[in-house]
Amino acid sequence: MKRLPVITPTLLDRAIAAVAPRMAVKRLQARTMLALAGGYTGARMDRASLSGFRPWAGGPESDIIGDLPALRARSRDLVRNVAIAAGAIGTQVSHVVGTGLSASPCPDAAFLGMDETASEAWRIATQREWKLWAESPDCDAARQVNFYGLQRLAFRSALESGDVFVLTPNLRRPNRPYQLTLQVIEADRVCNPNNKSDSDTIVAGVERASVGGEAIACHIVDRHPGELRKRGLIWTRYAYTGNASGRRNVLHLFEPTRPGQVRGVPSLAPIIEPLKQLGRYTDAELQAAVTSGLFSVFIKMDPEAFTELFSADAQETIVNQAKDWTKIMESGKAINLLPGESIESANPGRPNAAFDPFMQSILQQIGMALEIPYEVLTMHFSSSYSAARAALLSAWRFFRSRRDWLATYLCQPVYELWLEEAVSIGRIAAPGFFADPAVRAAWCAVQWTGDGPGSIDPVKEIAAAKQRIDEGISTREVESILYDGVDWATKHRQRVKEEAARKAGGLDVAVSGPASADSANPDAGVQLP
Repeated sequence: MKRLPVITPTLLDRAIAAVAPRMAVKRLQARTMLALAGGYTGARMDRASLSGFRPWAGGPESDIIGDLPALRARSRDLVRNVAIAAGAIGTQVSHVVGTGLSASPCPDAAFLGMDETASEAWRIATQREWKLWAESPDCDAARQVNFYGLQRLAFRSALESGDVFVLTPNLRRPNRPYQLTLQVIEADRVCNPNNKSDSDTIVAGVERASVGGEAIACHIVDRHPGELRKRGLIWTRYAYTGNASGRRNVLHLFEPTRPGQVRGVPSLAPIIEPLKQLGRYTDAELQAAVTSGLFSVFIKMDPEAFTELFSADAQETIVNQAKDWTKIMESGKAINLLPGESIESANPGRPNAAFDPFMQSILQQIGMALEIPYEVLTMHFSSSYSAARAALLSAWRFFRSRRDWLATYLCQPVYELWLEEAVSIGRIAAPGFFADPAVRAAWCAVQWTGDGPGSIDPVKEIAAAKQRIDEGISTREVESILYDGVDWATKHRQRVKEEAARKAGGLDVAVSGPASADSANPDAGVQLP
């Protein structure tokens, strides 16, 4: 049962009660009803701890858009200058993208009426053509990296800036069959033309439809607004899709966290202040440790002896040198002090024994905000095998979700654009590709595979996976995806081909492994997954 609040009459209440008792009673009744309203303690206004906590319930635009320039600048500065921030971003890029997400075409052969032989031949030919485009820097409008490098660049930019835009222009390259190229646009370059204020249709450079709020175009300035060149800025409008063809001209990569959100927020935004303070604290502790490591000898002179022993010129020279002794502090150096000066020895107590526990406590909170376990964030695995594995599995679930996001909103649309061009110029045969959306989707089916999560103890993990399958609490499909992200069916088809090729080549096709009851039976056959 909810406890009744204690309403203490104020000085005004007592003054009113003296001349109008009924009015005073009504005032107390009204205040009591307000205190009882609602069932959440967090909404109470009569508590000292919450009385000053009255945030504005703004919309996604008012809460986000105005703060984005400062958030982006501070996020990038932290990545450049604070080791923890650089590690947090680098860890995500390395585990989510790694060497790049690779495409394995897998058309829906049953729907397309293809047999296994024809489907496999098409898959091999398509993958060969895809590598011709994806593994060449010609796919980059700037010709700096290949498609896998563009994945890393786009993902890193989205983490640091909150979102990133990828243009898909067609550029003719000498001796190259494909014209599709990708151009990564940093978030700051998408802004309102001539820096005008936001309106009902254009917010932070993104143009929206008046009905439904669909993003239909973006306005991109020809260079970064932070560049120092003096010439004027020129904005260009890019439609997200072609009016007639429906072709994807712009890919906007960000993860909305609120309905109606137009632009993304940097991943470090909730922890910018603690990261900056930790950077300052680390620098201060490091400087204190360096200072405490210096041991110099200070020579104090007697004023009378100083006057008697040295001439006027020598005195002037010594005085000038002694004025700036703090600038020439070096380990083992002998330093003269001016007559009358003395050194008060101070013990800075460095290295600070509380530094590491305090850093660990703050880093654990930062890891929770980033959804990265402390052990993975700091790359420090000093606990037990079970704890380390739990941390890796928790991190891997987060990395898998980010990888699926990148594959869905960048890799898959790019693959569909490339396949559309390959079919249109006749390098790949795909009957019905432009006639039926369902047929087109069947041809565009592809499996995106990235680097595996690795393992702490492969023997234990394989044994545990096998036992889970044998006990019926897991499946080969689940264990396959947990291992390296590739589904079991894809591996099964590949295993069948490999074992058939080994058998056709006269090689031993027996699967190596622990001895079993079937190992003594030469007719047991090949054990496939």
